[in-house]
Amino acid sequence: MSIETRIGRRQAIIGPVRRWRLTELSLLLLPLLFLFLGLALLGRTRPDSLDESHLLGAAAVVAALLAVHAVLIWKCPRADQMLMPIAVMMASIGLVMVARLSPDLASRQFVWIVIGCGLMIATVILLPDVSVLQSYKYTAAALGILLVAATFLLGKDPNNSGVRSWFGYGGVYFQPSEILKVLLVIFLAGYLEDKRELLSWSSSRLGRLRFPPLPYLGPMVVMWAISMMLLVGQRDIGAALLFFCIFLAMLYVASSRSAYLWGGLASFMAGSYVCYLLFPVVRLRVEVWLDPWSRALEQGYQVVQALVALASGGILGSGIGYGHPGYIPAVSTDFIIAAIGEEMGLAGSLAVVALFMLIVYRGFRIALGGRREFSVLLAAGLTAVLGIQAVVILAGTTKLIPLTGITLPFISYGGSSIVTNFIILGLLVRISQEGGATDAA
Repeated sequence: MSIETRIGRRQAIIGPVRRWRLTELSLLLLPLLFLFLGLALLGRTRPDSLDESHLLGAAAVVAALLAVHAVLIWKCPRADQMLMPIAVMMASIGLVMVARLSPDLASRQFVWIVIGCGLMIATVILLPDVSVLQSYKYTAAALGILLVAATFLLGKDPNNSGVRSWFGYGGVYFQPSEILKVLLVIFLAGYLEDKRELLSWSSSRLGRLRFPPLPYLGPMVVMWAISMMLLVGQRDIGAALLFFCIFLAMLYVASSRSAYLWGGLASFMAGSYVCYLLFPVVRLRVEVWLDPWSRALEQGYQVVQALVALASGGILGSGIGYGHPGYIPAVSTDFIIAAIGEEMGLAGSLAVVALFMLIVYRGFRIALGGRREFSVLLAAGLTAVLGIQAVVILAGTTKLIPLTGITLPFISYGGSSIVTNFIILGLLVRISQEGGATDAA
């Protein structure tokens, strides 16, 4: 058999697989199987935590995912086929754990995932070319800043934490800082693409560090600084840290200048010290981070209980439904990885870490395959959002850094987080379609 004949047969087999996205469909079976087996196991170990609404919610999620798959066949047949299965696996783990920890919240989580799938479909259909977003970079930045600023006047405080950083009514709330992540990345990608060559040129020096002309950095720094001040004013320290890291990551991707990283690190250390002196909440979190055991019954209770849960899980965990993660405050949001570590063990925790490593790998791979500079920067920024957010909350939960109040993407309970992450997924899929990422390897 000639080489040409073998290649022709191989293409005849691979063609339909790619066109109908059979790799994606087959990989989606695993997370869906995990979801139903996890719910079935909960039905036996914790019968009071499972009811018909959860089963209906799981069925609705399956229908929504099949709809997303059908739309991707129609609109993005060449797009990456690994992103959806990875994200759905994380969402399935989150659904099972939320149903285990807070059955009343699980029904809402099912609804939020269905809404997220709907918005992902809308993103793919209504945005045939992501380069359109470049023309609206300043609009995106202004809209994001206005949303966060509006919380000072119209914000709600559903958690009674003293921070009015939510919009909502009738028990349904949305956190503007979540969508601000996407809007700010769109602005940074557009601005950095316009000024990329200028930002790579050095005209100013500070010691050994070289910087571009300050007028070209000005608009970007002002937009970022306004966002940071609003978030700090709302005492949303976790979001402020996340935005700072995203800003540095995108600046480095656009310019390839290590000076920005060193300068950013220095400014971060100086800013952290100033915040430590000015804000009692920052000072308290640092003190709890350094020594939670002396405050184990007060401010350090949450951290101590999370560490105990992680330690008691061992290698394989106590089993879903057999642990005691309920002792951890806010376990279904900020500390869900501690519950996973207790009931699924180190193996389950490392599996979650591996999933985030995979989705970050696929995201940066999509960025490398982008055909336009804007697409490259947008994909890199959106991937950085998922990766940095996961690192920050995982490190905070395990006491590597002071605790920050942000969610674990796709896994923690939170409607605004889930919806935003699925929009990010839709944008990455659309960028991969433009780059022609047809292989799943």
